[in-house]
Amino acid sequence: MLERHELEVLLTLAEELHFGRTAERVGVTSSRVSQTVRKLERMIGAPLFERTSRQVRLTAIGRRLADDLAPLAAGMNDAVQRAIDAGRGITGELRVGFLSAIAGQLLLKAVAQFSLRHPDCEVHIHETQGHDAVTRLRDGDIDVLITDILIAAQPDVVAGPVLLREPRMLAVATGNPLAGEREVSVEALAAHPVIGVPADMPEAFRHDRNPASTPSGAPVPRGPRAASFSETLTLVAAGRGVFPVGANVARLYPRPDIAYLPFSDAPPIRWGPMWLNTNTTQRVREFVQAAQAAGQTGHADRRDTSRRDA
Repeated sequence: MLERHELEVLLTLAEELHFGRTAERVGVTSSRVSQTVRKLERMIGAPLFERTSRQVRLTAIGRRLADDLAPLAAGMNDAVQRAIDAGRGITGELRVGFLSAIAGQLLLKAVAQFSLRHPDCEVHIHETQGHDAVTRLRDGDIDVLITDILIAAQPDVVAGPVLLREPRMLAVATGNPLAGEREVSVEALAAHPVIGVPADMPEAFRHDRNPASTPSGAPVPRGPRAASFSETLTLVAAGRGVFPVGANVARLYPRPDIAYLPFSDAPPIRWGPMWLNTNTTQRVREFVQAAQAAGQTGHADRRDTSRRDA
């Protein structure tokens, strides 16, 4: 097996083709470079370099060996650098995104926790839209995104831990017969068109917000398709259809022309981080851990507030 200094000598000499310059770069004497090369040639059983008084050239075997070893050496250097970075702490830049107002609130808590743990890493915050959220992950514009977990239901995307489970509500126009109810069942969707989400949203998300039928099998009529969430609410207010939302929408988007009714039997919306499986870096892992810790702290604070109010 090659030792590390032998690998360094071989690859440096293959690049420089000069014993003196190689010795200077590696930090040894020229005679030590010659000794190392002779040792390698004995181990291989063939010349690796052709040496004359005027020039040094790689043999065919030497060229192939250098070409084969170069990426391995680069991988070793990268591994060492990652270990150094881990020892020094997380540095560099992290680009984080959010989709929707409630995701933005979760993101701010996560960023605060992450920055306390890793003050030397600069965090950039970006808002995304439904149609471009995953595309921006794939293009490298953002490293991690907090959003509805259903958007992460794609082969190249990793879904992290659930940070928040949000009860669902049904947004209806104040003139809709349902507006006077205290709560509503999912079965009510069979009697009211549901506003459509953009066609380029992930399939799992579209099926969740625009179900083809109710749990009992009754077909759900389709309403007009909206291009954005604000357009969705406008269509609801105009009486063109209804739309299932998270409970925070009632607080974050209060409107005199829309009533928000709690569902009695709908599963919660789950919010959490997502990222590309090819971009599972230490920065991303640390951010996800910080987001999870921030979420747990938030739950504890809410429990304490409830006890004080009681």
